[in-house]
Amino acid sequence: MLDGRRKSMVPMAERRRRCRIPDDQRHRPKWQQALEMLDELACWELMPPLVVADSGYGDVTALRLGLTERGLSYVVAVKGGTSAYAADGVPETVPWPGNGRRPVAKYRSAPSSLRELALAAGRSMLRRVSWRQGTKPDKGNPAAMLRSRFLVLRVRPANSDIPRTSDGHLPDCWLLAEWPPGEPEPTDYWLSTLPAGIQLRELVRLAEIRWRIEHDYRELKTGLGLTHFEGRSWSGWHRHVTRVSAAHLFLTELRLTSPKAADAA
Repeated sequence: MLDGRRKSMVPMAERRRRCRIPDDQRHRPKWQQALEMLDELACWELMPPLVVADSGYGDVTALRLGLTERGLSYVVAVKGGTSAYAADGVPETVPWPGNGRRPVAKYRSAPSSLRELALAAGRSMLRRVSWRQGTKPDKGNPAAMLRSRFLVLRVRPANSDIPRTSDGHLPDCWLLAEWPPGEPEPTDYWLSTLPAGIQLRELVRLAEIRWRIEHDYRELKTGLGLTHFEGRSWSGWHRHVTRVSAAHLFLTELRLTSPKAADAA
């Protein structure tokens, strides 16, 4: 068993050597790579004003905690099954019997899911919001405005690894839920640490801004050849990605300063 395992590891080590992959590079989950990229930006004295992500990242408590530790606000999609307490939930301390360790304040009831909290708030909390102009006008919507119904609540995400304050409270944040007309329940959920005074329309606009991310990613792949790399070396891949990223930055600058020229490019 051991001999066979050693033999099976040799080809992998040899392939890594041929591709010039640094010895300290190992697999890391995407959310960890995202935090590493943000740390690299910070070393360049650059700080994004906001982090927006889909549920592949937002569902990871460690990512959300990492963003907060770095002082970065976020709007991240999460699944409706994410556990949380309502913002007015209060941890309780049972009476101390006089011996042993003093009891600490805890939430005595089980948390709800975001879906349950949104359904409990009910349709009366819904507000119709338009957040940007789309590209498909019709008779009922000649301006092609994108709009839907949303509700917002203050909640306290309740994952076990979220640090509590000294009095046992979990940190609170925004829950934004989209509940389109005709749907029996909300279809999409986001958590956000943006300020408590933010306007609903602005919160929705930022939550829905992922269309821009998807657009840019599609442009990187189809227009600029991000996925066209056919080499096998670590350095070659990084050169390719760097050039594609620089080209995309150029097009973005051109789009902001001269939209017609960007379309022609």
